[in-house]
Amino acid sequence: MLSWLPLAAMAVVAAADVVVGPGVGFLPLVSLGPAFSGLVGGWRRTALIGVVALLVCVGLGLYDGLFEERRGFTAMASVAGVTAAGIVAALMRSRREAELASVRSIAEVAQRVLLRPVPRTAGPLQAAVSYTSAVVQARIGGDLYEVVASPHGVRVIVGDVQGKGLAAVETAAVVLGAFREAAHDEPDLVGLGERLERSVARELGGEKFVTAVLAEFGPEHDAVFLNYGHPAPMVVREDGGVDFAEPDSFALPLGLGEHGTEGPRPYRVDFIPGDQLLLYTDGVTEARDLGGSFYPLGDRAGLLKEPDAERALEALREDLVRHVAGPLHDDAAMLLLRYHDHAG
Repeated sequence: MLSWLPLAAMAVVAAADVVVGPGVGFLPLVSLGPAFSGLVGGWRRTALIGVVALLVCVGLGLYDGLFEERRGFTAMASVAGVTAAGIVAALMRSRREAELASVRSIAEVAQRVLLRPVPRTAGPLQAAVSYTSAVVQARIGGDLYEVVASPHGVRVIVGDVQGKGLAAVETAAVVLGAFREAAHDEPDLVGLGERLERSVARELGGEKFVTAVLAEFGPEHDAVFLNYGHPAPMVVREDGGVDFAEPDSFALPLGLGEHGTEGPRPYRVDFIPGDQLLLYTDGVTEARDLGGSFYPLGDRAGLLKEPDAERALEALREDLVRHVAGPLHDDAAMLLLRYHDHAG
């Protein structure tokens, strides 16, 4: 539609000039054609529109008899000047668009490295993930997640970095890098958590913290959690019942262990074939509607009945966005894990 705007503008000016006559002075407005073209088209198209505008200007000038005085030549100079400015604007815009495309390409690669797709299956688990950034056109922010199939079982982390913007993304990268390495090396979940604590404290210097929940799934029909001040995971039973796996006592987030408080204690929750586990960040449960009510996550567990895990999680995400009725005020990450019985 915008590509026809320059020609439409010149046609309107030409028609008005013919109808009204030379006395009103519409002729210089023919330069609107190359001006609009410089805003929406490339430099070659702008130059072509400028040539057409000059021809229209000459034709109307002869029709109106304006070349017997200076007005006709002034109009032509106006069109030529606007055309030149339009060509320069089009060239600068094209260069900025190319630079922006390159930056976006690099950003997308960095995003895929930081928050890479989780495996669809890991051991007896099926996984699906959803991430909605509060920053417009951004795919990642301060929330993080990862699923690692280690020699010690399937290990999972979901976390939320204090703050927003690039600083939060850098912190998330530190946590994920440490988790991906330690998940393979540490024989137990407590050791994994302690190693994360040391890495975060060393890299962040006590200036930032990260709430996180770690989970481990071994050969037994249970899940072991280590909660660093993070919202409790939601367990959806096969019969539709909903439990929130709360720890006996809450510990400080990662990065604040230097305050000398006791770290989190691991706790177990039954997790059998047919059950589902949803780990999420507080951008989900603290999302408010227009009346100020928080998102009732437990009441929406029925949306996860969809057989396909990814579609089920997408239905929950769409319901969250409808609840807010606008852009989210905080990043919202959700990781859905389903326990499937291989014998089934």
